[in-house]
Amino acid sequence: MEFATIVAIGATFGSLYFSEVRDFLPCEFCWYQRIAMYPLALILLIATIRRDRKIIPYALTLSTIGAGISVYHYQLQLFPEQGSSCGLDASCAYKWIEVFGFITIPLLALGSFLLISMLLVITPRPWKDAPR
Repeated sequence: MEFATIVAIGATFGSLYFSEVRDFLPCEFCWYQRIAMYPLALILLIATIRRDRKIIPYALTLSTIGAGISVYHYQLQLFPEQGSSCGLDASCAYKWIEVFGFITIPLLALGSFLLISMLLVITPRPWKDAPR
């Protein structure tokens, strides 16, 4: 769970870096992904400090929802002909960064959500091993 916490905090600071330092204007789906990631970072940090693994199902729910939003956002960037100007301020199809021709911010978010989910799934849970 500790590594999942590090990934979530890193993704949170990464999104803040893009918007506050690089002045990238977040679109509507960027905000939805932040709505999933920011509390996830806080929940995982508190759970890690308290050694509370019972939070895992709730964190998995947030990371799964965030991954779904990221998939949808990424496909909007892949197929911009869908007419996806989802906000007045920023287009959801606009690629602020594009590394190797396919890595964009929604794909980075998707990778973070999936890595967090995977790390949470493989985290041992005390209630599964407890005698009944």
